[in-house]
Amino acid sequence: MVVPRIMLVDDHALCRTGLSDLLRQRGGMEVVAALGDTDQVVPMLRELRPDLLVLDLRMPSTDGLTLLKRIRAEELDTPAVILTMSDAETDLAAALRAGVRGYLLKDMEPEDVIAAIGRAARGELAIAPALTLKLAQMLQAGPGGPERKDLLAALTERERQILDHLARGESNKTIARSLDISHDTVKLHVRHILNKLNLNSRVEAAVFAVEQRAAPQATSLVESAKRPPR
Repeated sequence: MVVPRIMLVDDHALCRTGLSDLLRQRGGMEVVAALGDTDQVVPMLRELRPDLLVLDLRMPSTDGLTLLKRIRAEELDTPAVILTMSDAETDLAAALRAGVRGYLLKDMEPEDVIAAIGRAARGELAIAPALTLKLAQMLQAGPGGPERKDLLAALTERERQILDHLARGESNKTIARSLDISHDTVKLHVRHILNKLNLNSRVEAAVFAVEQRAAPQATSLVESAKRPPR
């Protein structure tokens, strides 16, 4: 079994230490670094190549999304999850536009945070249950939201299949196995789907698919998030 390798970035030492211990002892993950100095993040990412980056949103030296932009400018594609106290819709929207794999809240139960980070490390979506309904409402009310239903007609049959799988929160690897295609082919299709639907991330695509009933067999992210984790 592959052990997920996680890097944490948070300016509060207590949060870094506590989350590191939780992920190691109760989540069975490897925390390769827990940083408070954001200037160390880019060089440490190059050296350690973790599977997932967990970022605080509000930090004195730089905010998490600005740091993420700096990371992407360095051509580092480590998937990222935001872990924050902010449940503001504007912060959630900005994070999704930045292409994060998840958005979690620090007031979640510890076991739920561990489980969500584990899912994100496996390539799945990770959204705080308290925010899933807000996310769905935000997408429906957002610019061009009502018109996006018409954009579904622009998707190919294969892209519709992949959108269905995205709605289930599946990773690219899982989708590739299910459809018997390569991982790179899935990534290319996902990019085309986002472009055609005027979306910014696979999280948005998943919620969009459920809300527009493009994936009738999919379990709604909103409903599934309300159920306790197994």
